[in-house]
Amino acid sequence: MEASHTTFHGINNGPVTTQSLVVLFAVVLISSAICYSLFVTDHEAPIECFIPVPEQCLPTWNGRVLDTPDIKIAGSSAIQCYCPADGRLLGLVNPATSDGIDRAIARAKEAQVDWAKTTFGKRKKVLRTLLKFILDNQDTIATVACLDSGKTKIDAILGEILVTVEKLKWTIKHGEKALRPEKRPTNFLMMYKSNEVRWEPLGVVAACVSWNYPFHNFMGPIISSIFTGSAIVVKASEQTAWSLTYFTSLARTALTSCDHSPHLIQSLVCWPSAASHLTSHPSISHLTFIGSRPVAHSVCASAAKSLTPVCVELGGKDAALILDDISLPELRKIASILMRGVFQSSGQNCVGIERIICLPTSYTHLISLLEPRIRALRLGNSLAHPDEVDVGAMISSSSFSRLESLVSDAVSQGARCLVGGTRYSHPHYPKGHYFSPTLLADVTPSMAVAREELFAPICLLMRAQSLTSAISIGNSTPYALGSSVFGTKISDLDRCVDELNAGMVAVNDFAVFYAVQLPFGGVKGSGYGRFAGEEGLRGICNVKSVCRDRWTGVWGWGAVKTRIPAALDYPMRQGARAWGFARGVVELGYAEGWRRRGRAVLDVVRYS
Repeated sequence: MEASHTTFHGINNGPVTTQSLVVLFAVVLISSAICYSLFVTDHEAPIECFIPVPEQCLPTWNGRVLDTPDIKIAGSSAIQCYCPADGRLLGLVNPATSDGIDRAIARAKEAQVDWAKTTFGKRKKVLRTLLKFILDNQDTIATVACLDSGKTKIDAILGEILVTVEKLKWTIKHGEKALRPEKRPTNFLMMYKSNEVRWEPLGVVAACVSWNYPFHNFMGPIISSIFTGSAIVVKASEQTAWSLTYFTSLARTALTSCDHSPHLIQSLVCWPSAASHLTSHPSISHLTFIGSRPVAHSVCASAAKSLTPVCVELGGKDAALILDDISLPELRKIASILMRGVFQSSGQNCVGIERIICLPTSYTHLISLLEPRIRALRLGNSLAHPDEVDVGAMISSSSFSRLESLVSDAVSQGARCLVGGTRYSHPHYPKGHYFSPTLLADVTPSMAVAREELFAPICLLMRAQSLTSAISIGNSTPYALGSSVFGTKISDLDRCVDELNAGMVAVNDFAVFYAVQLPFGGVKGSGYGRFAGEEGLRGICNVKSVCRDRWTGVWGWGAVKTRIPAALDYPMRQGARAWGFARGVVELGYAEGWRRRGRAVLDVVRYS
């Protein structure tokens, strides 16, 4: 075939044929298989497991379209679940009550006693079983997520599955090292002590997660908690209550297949009135909250009643800074990254790009690059028309009036709405929740649309006259979760990394932090604490400091041990002597210079 003779230029600018790439790829695959067989013993190998596919995922399913799609039903406490893309009824879910929450926590607490004693090998086996099932059932998992959230299947596989299997793979490969007891240094006075820090299970932890990534947001806390040896109670959003049943079954089946209690993982949905019973529960040792700022205030106040530590992630107003040293061909490639950064999951992404801040030359070029592409975006249900949809539905229509008002307000202050700006009535899915992909140019920092989190398919273009101005605009909102900077000059890129006030910065990329399991989280109004990576695992552990005698095991009772000198022994009879001795000890341990330390030795001997 002609394609086999295609050449590429590698790192050293030598020709690389596709044949050699195939050979290299085959070698990597074979090497990986050998390494897997060498290092993954039978007791850690995954177990084959089976979970029935929900009937709603079958091609023959034809759900009833609701007249008025809404999760609330008049005269009933049940949660009405429906597909935001077309309004079809998925089913009803009974919300948890305070008693139900108590029972869930009690079951988790009981199961955790034995789980805390398991080895890392047994925990890896569960995660490998989970990983295998996810990889073998990607289509079903993506379909379930799409039905419940309205997103496209491409958004589901990238935003739900890819990041989840990455977290599983990272935890399997690096989790044990992150939680292994760590030696810590000692000092001159305590040289006879050996110090270490341990990360131990907390017991039962909880997570209250948002609806925008129903699979990943549910699985992420579970992966971390069970690997640390804790049990977990996950409260999912009532907006995506239907998919919770399947995802919970998936996680529990991985446990039962490996002969562990399924009660280690508890999941529930409830109305806001019952949520505080979970967040203030005295048996919860740690709480992870992913959601909005207003709700976070209530959650943190509730958790404070039982002094439960909280990790809070509250979304952002992420900026992408586009510098002026970028060639036009490169800017076209960056435009593609920006499109996905803005419109993935219909903009309902906590680290989505909410503001594009350009220096003058890049600004002009980007408008001409983005406008036709945004205008060409196709809305719809990708489950029905996979080749005809770019952007899916939004979770509900509750934000549409606010979004339209923000766009109108910006236009009244001088912004230009080049594309979209209003809700969209889909001709084939009139009950679906769609907002037109929008391009708003000439946005200034004083506009409300530039300060408030939109969580919508709206692209904001802002002009900056200098790098200093661009950084200032980037830091001008109450949020500080993630950010991006695109350019070629290393010194300018480094300056942006240093001066952007954010928890995460991607250089010449967008939101890759999850893809490499870096600690995830923000500052300012975007929350505090981190999940993912070593910090995420350790953050849901009891950090236990252990200090022991270094030589006891060698010399027995003759070892060097802590003894209270006579001068300091209670009851102390000579205050001056005690003071002189204690001062001598402090000087001996911490003074600089041999002369001063020599005097300290004399004081210790004199007053002992």
